Amino acid sequence: MAGYILGIEGGGTRTVALLVDAGNRVVRRVESGPGNLRLLSDPQLERHFQELAAQFPQVEAIGVGLAGCRDPADRARVSAVLDRLWPGTPHQVDHDLETAWQAAFATDAEPTAAAARISVIAGTGSCCYGRNRAGRVVKVGGWGHLLGDRGSAYDLAFTALRDVVAANEKTGRWPRLGARFLRRLQLVTPADLIPWIQAADKTAVADLAPEVFAAALAGDALAKSVVQRGQAALAEQAIEAADRLVRRAAREPGVEFVLCGSVFTRQPAAARAFGGLLQRARPQAKVRVLAEESAWGAVALARQARASVTVAAAPPPPPAPLGPTPFFIPRTRELSPTEQRNPKSAQLDRLPVRAALELMLQEDATLPGIILAQAPTLERLIHRTARAFRQGGRLIYAGAGTSGRLGVLDASECPPTFRSPPEQVQGIMAGGERALHSAVEGAEDNAAAGAAAIEARQVNRHDVVLGIAASGRTPFVWGALAAARQVHATTALLCFNPHLELPRAQRPDFVLALDVGPEILTGSTRLKAGTATKLVLNLLTTLAMVRTGKVIGNLMVDLNPSNEKLRDRAARIVVELTGLSYADAWTACAKAHWNVGAAVRSV
Repeated sequence: MAGYILGIEGGGTRTVALLVDAGNRVVRRVESGPGNLRLLSDPQLERHFQELAAQFPQVEAIGVGLAGCRDPADRARVSAVLDRLWPGTPHQVDHDLETAWQAAFATDAEPTAAAARISVIAGTGSCCYGRNRAGRVVKVGGWGHLLGDRGSAYDLAFTALRDVVAANEKTGRWPRLGARFLRRLQLVTPADLIPWIQAADKTAVADLAPEVFAAALAGDALAKSVVQRGQAALAEQAIEAADRLVRRAAREPGVEFVLCGSVFTRQPAAARAFGGLLQRARPQAKVRVLAEESAWGAVALARQARASVTVAAAPPPPPAPLGPTPFFIPRTRELSPTEQRNPKSAQLDRLPVRAALELMLQEDATLPGIILAQAPTLERLIHRTARAFRQGGRLIYAGAGTSGRLGVLDASECPPTFRSPPEQVQGIMAGGERALHSAVEGAEDNAAAGAAAIEARQVNRHDVVLGIAASGRTPFVWGALAAARQVHATTALLCFNPHLELPRAQRPDFVLALDVGPEILTGSTRLKAGTATKLVLNLLTTLAMVRTGKVIGNLMVDLNPSNEKLRDRAARIVVELTGLSYADAWTACAKAHWNVGAAVRSV
C-alpha cells in the first residue's frame, strides 16, 4: 500500500496542512493558526506542530514552508521539532515563498518552457520571488507590512484608511468608502477608528481589503485610486524581478508570472488588471493565477524529501483515524432537523409577505414549549453554573457561526447587567474576533483550535464549558469539550439535533438536544435554532446570576451604571427598595460609586 505525504505551509494568517496519497489526491486538509516563524517562540512552535502531529502521526515524508524561515538556522530550528514529533521521517523545510513558487509546478499538467518563473504573492503581505533556468533566485519586496508589502491586502486597506481620513479633512464629508469600513467594523463614528487601529494587528487591517475592492468595482473613485496605486507598485517589483532574471531583449521563451494569494485568487478583476500591467511591460510574458492553493508547494517539498532517501518497501499503514479529525465527533442516526426542509415553507418565495411573516412567527411561538420540555436538565445546569460562580468558577461558551456569536453576545451583556467580572462569562468564537463579522474558512472544522482555546484560558474543575452547535457535530465545539473534560470541568452541549449518538464516555455532563424542527429557510440556523439559543442563554445566565444574589425581587441591584440611562435606572431601583426620594437615591448612588447594593445598604 502506497504511503502518504504531508505538506504544511504556514503564513501570517493561517497554516494549511495537506495529506496527499500516491495518486496526488488530498486525503485530508486541516487549517490551524498562523505559522510565521518569526512570531513563534520555541514552545509555541512545538505546540503548533504538536497539534498537526496529533492528526497526522504516520506519514512517509513531510514538506514545510513557513513565513519567516529565512536562513539555515531557521530551517534547523524547524527540523529539530519535526525530528522530535515525526522521528525518522524525511522532511524538507523552506520558507513560504519557496512553497508558493513550487506550487506553480506541483499541479502543472504540462510544465512551461519559460526562461523564468516568478511568483507574485499578494495576501496579507506581498513579495515577488522567482528563479530562472540557470537556477538563479531573486526576491523583490517582502519586507513586512511596516516597510513594504506593496499591493498586499494590508497595504491596500491601510492606504485606504489614510486616504479616507485625508478626504474627510479636505472636504468635511466622510467618504462612502469610510462608511463601508465603519459598517464592516461595527464602529459608530469615524473617531472610533483611532482606538481600533491602535489595537488592530495586520490581519485585522488586511481584512478590510475586500471592502476596498468591492467599492472599486462599484465605481468609487477613492477606492479605485488605492487599488491602482497598490497594483502599480507591486507590478513594478514583479518587473524588477523579471529583469534581474531574464533580459528583455533575450530570444528565449519569456517570463511566466504566477499570481498567488487572496488578493488575486479572490479578486478576479484585480488579477486581470494586474496581469495587464505586467504584459504592457513585458508583452511576451505569460500571466496566470495559481489554480491551487500554495500549500501544494509544501507537498512538492515533501516529494523531494522522499526522493532523497531510500523508502522502505513496505511503508507503514495509514493511521486509523484518517477521518476529518482525531477528536470524537458524534454520529447522527438520521439527518439533523436543522438540515431538513420544512414542508410548511416549501412555497416561501411565492408567499405574500403577511403570510410569510405569520408563518415565521408561528414557528417561533413553538420554541418556549420545546425548551420547557428540557426544563429538568436546564434547571440542573443553572444550579451547577450558580455554584461555579460562587466558587470563583466561570461559564465559558464555545461555538462557531451563529452559535458562537450568540455566546459572545450573551457573555458581553453580563458585565453591564450584573456587574460581573468580564472573565466570569466568556464566549469563544471559532476563528476569533474576525469571525464575529466575517466568515473564517475552515474555523469550525478545527477541533484542535477548540481544544487549544480551552487550554489557553486555563479552564479548571470549577468552570462550566457549554458547547453550542446547531447540528451537534461541530468539530471546534467537540475539541473544546474534550479539553474541558480532561481537566474535569463541567461540560454541557446545546444543540438542535435529537438524533446524536453519544456514548457514555464522550457524553457531556449536560445535554440539551432541542428538536425545533426544520428551519423556514432550509439550513439557516440563525432562525429558530438561533432564537432558541438566545432564549436558553438568557435563562442560564439570568437565573444563575439571580441565584448568586445579583437581584432583589426583580430588580438588578448589581448592574453597572456606565451611562446616564443606567444611572437613572440605578437611582429608581434605590427608590423602589428604600422609599427614598429620587434626589436622595441619586445622592446615595453617587456616594456608593454607583454600586446599587451598597447604596441600598447605606440607607
